[in-house]
Amino acid sequence: MGGGFTSRERRCKCHGLLVIALTDDRGRLLWVSAARPGRSSEITACRHDRLTAKLRAAGLGAIADLGFVGLDDSDPDVDPAVITGYRAARNRPLTRGQKLSNKALAAVRAPIEHGFAHLKNRRVLGKIRTDPKWATTLVRALLVLTNHEVSR
Repeated sequence: MGGGFTSRERRCKCHGLLVIALTDDRGRLLWVSAARPGRSSEITACRHDRLTAKLRAAGLGAIADLGFVGLDDSDPDVDPAVITGYRAARNRPLTRGQKLSNKALAAVRAPIEHGFAHLKNRRVLGKIRTDPKWATTLVRALLVLTNHEVSR
């Protein structure tokens, strides 16, 4: 089973929210994290929730965007729980193989991004300016409504 992370519900770092979500390989939303202030880091939020350990315990893996490079820093001999693309550095451009790998991951992530788009279609998410505790309840309710609407 494939999955994906994203956290694109940031309108502004000082007023926005950070929400991490998991989807299946067809883009159906499975889980959303607790809402955090927009200034929070994606990797820090995942580490706080211990997502890589939970994925490994369940025997699952996830495909994530470049915002999650370095999240799965486990033993190299163990299968990775989170797969990300390659990021170029100023003094180290990507090789042809790395570019092809990024292209293949982007093709796999396309349905995952569609799942996140369904959740983001809710206009209320762009207007939330409240305590993250209350926003978490709203985002989880929207997850249920979105899944119900998409499954019709």
